[in-house]
Amino acid sequence: MTPVKVWQERVEIPTYETGPQDIHPMFLENRVYQGSSGAVYPYGVTDTLSEQKTLKSWQTVWLENDYIKVMILPELGGRVHRAWDKVKQRDFVYHNEVIKPALVGLLGPWISGGIEFNWPQHHRPTTFMPVDFTLEAHEDGAQTVWVGETEPMHGLQVMTGFTLRPDRAALEIASRVYNGNATPRHFLWWANPAVKGGEGHQSVFPPDVTAVFDHGKRAVSAFPIATGTYYKVDYSAGVDISRYKNVPVPTSYMAEKSQYDFVGAWCHDEDGGLLHVANHHIAPGKKQWSWGHSEFGQAWDKSLTDNNGPYIELMTGIFADNQPDFTWLDAYEEKRFEQYFLPYHSLGMVQNASRDAVIKLQRSERGIEWGLYAISPLNGYRLAIREIGKCNALLDDAVALMPATAIQGVLHGINPDRLTIELSDADGNIILSYQEHQPQALPLPDVAKAPLSAQDITSTDEAWFIGQHLEQYHHASRSPFDYYLRGVALDPLDYRCNLALAMLEYNRADFPQAVAYATQALKRAHALNKNPQCGQASLIRASAYERQGQYQQAEEDFWRAVWSGNSKAGGYYGLARLAARNGHFDAGLDFCQQSLRACPTNQEVLCLHNLLLVLSGRQDNARLQREKLLRDYPLNATLWWLNWFDGRSESALAQWRGLCQGRDVNALMTAGQLINWGMPALAAEMLNALDCQRTLPLYLQASLLPKAKRGELVAKAIDVFP
Repeated sequence: MTPVKVWQERVEIPTYETGPQDIHPMFLENRVYQGSSGAVYPYGVTDTLSEQKTLKSWQTVWLENDYIKVMILPELGGRVHRAWDKVKQRDFVYHNEVIKPALVGLLGPWISGGIEFNWPQHHRPTTFMPVDFTLEAHEDGAQTVWVGETEPMHGLQVMTGFTLRPDRAALEIASRVYNGNATPRHFLWWANPAVKGGEGHQSVFPPDVTAVFDHGKRAVSAFPIATGTYYKVDYSAGVDISRYKNVPVPTSYMAEKSQYDFVGAWCHDEDGGLLHVANHHIAPGKKQWSWGHSEFGQAWDKSLTDNNGPYIELMTGIFADNQPDFTWLDAYEEKRFEQYFLPYHSLGMVQNASRDAVIKLQRSERGIEWGLYAISPLNGYRLAIREIGKCNALLDDAVALMPATAIQGVLHGINPDRLTIELSDADGNIILSYQEHQPQALPLPDVAKAPLSAQDITSTDEAWFIGQHLEQYHHASRSPFDYYLRGVALDPLDYRCNLALAMLEYNRADFPQAVAYATQALKRAHALNKNPQCGQASLIRASAYERQGQYQQAEEDFWRAVWSGNSKAGGYYGLARLAARNGHFDAGLDFCQQSLRACPTNQEVLCLHNLLLVLSGRQDNARLQREKLLRDYPLNATLWWLNWFDGRSESALAQWRGLCQGRDVNALMTAGQLINWGMPALAAEMLNALDCQRTLPLYLQASLLPKAKRGELVAKAIDVFP
């Protein structure tokens, strides 16, 4: 196999300009956007567009193997802008030949086409902004482009690796979402591939999808044949809404559930399609959105492209099955997941897919149609079709297929009850199969119902659960505070409601109030003994004490927190911070190791541990550890700072600055960590070395200096505002 090619290139793309961001902060706490909160601070908002089109140069990164060619735009949220099927000579995702934003995104500008990766909410706040990126080569000839960011609204980090392998006709996407905060956060993840709309489009949902929901599960329809009213359209005659041509108005639908790992789209007039493959246990989201084919939809098509026509958004949710649908991410937790996007041809509507193959088994007037498409080499495999419950095979053939090739056929003159198709490897292991789906007359699922108002709640348990839901979903019009406060009104010592309030107060920097609520929670938790199963109240109180400079009280509570399994990692990390602050580097190293035993993916602890190795004179150990960490976390700005700090070479400085690209969020993240570790002088030195000429880093750097030395930096900060 030919090794994968990767390269960077500036490409000129016709681009419509946007207006400037509003320099005034937008505090939009009650704005509703995509079913959840539309608050955007500290981001700016762009609310003007231009009809002026210019030829603009964009930074692009390309991946190419023998089968597909992919173009990534790090300057536009790290999206896949183009994905080309070299075998069929077609774009297998919708390629918009112009950058033509409309005011659709959370912050304003948004463009159609390619594959957008929406996180931590929909649409991605940075969908029209630059993100970090770097490249990684693999020994097997594969290449990976890593893109990612630290986002300032919630303090979450993401890394997404786009990989092409020499022997696979698929784009492999591996993502890591990380919460470096002391309290839990929430996120959603919806990849948003666009596919060509028009008469020939048909969505390929798994055969067990028989019902679909609207946003927030407010409405429901049968699928693929809609038989009622959906989006105020009368489908009572029975209409196939998997076809673009049958959906006249802007419409979303999301699968209620499925036991299959794929979703896709087929273009009948191009004999080609797109499939998405991911483990349905963590990737249940399967969605279609279109503007509809009526005049309204056609107007939106013209607003988003010049000549490329209508498109469909075929969205895929991981840790999410609806929009909005958020998942908890605990303090210092990392979630990892994989998904695949691939072109296919010849087979049309298919019944199952994996990362290695696609199979078809479908009855028609011609007979029993079957097919197999290879994503990776299939050598020594067998394809068998049997009637369920019978031993004799109707088809049992050896298979030898190269990637991006297909075989298909028709079984004539038979009408068995129910069939199964199986693809087996050389050892007889079934790697992909499908049993004919037998539709059942089931009632449609219920739509979602709004929770009770806080004043109507009579149970602390219900108050806490509703509050958690509102927190998790970033609810725009109801506050979790109201429900937690209702819980403590019913029971002033309720542990869960007091703990939730303590965390919310901590998040908004009211540390004395966080201590007060945590203390109330501990009165209940410690009523019978001082060793409860949950140590979170001790941990949040310790963190709040630490933020107020009450280090002795913080240390006592951090030690109490390490007694409990769910707060041990955070407790030892807190003790490591206090040790570092006091210059006790050996003790800090020990506490870091204890924390990492409980939570090995805590990047805050990994970075602090490496810094303490450097500061304690263990440079060789630090370098060996850092080499491994940079392979695992190639976009971690603090690790790249450490790489420069431990040696101060010009090449390391260039690498660090090159990754950060002058973005203020990278400077603020590393500086914030150093300040949290009790090292403000190092933070000031770091900011000076990075030389990020943006307002907030300059102000922060000035605040870390004696008053007499602040003037020049403050003047610079004012000059470059915002």
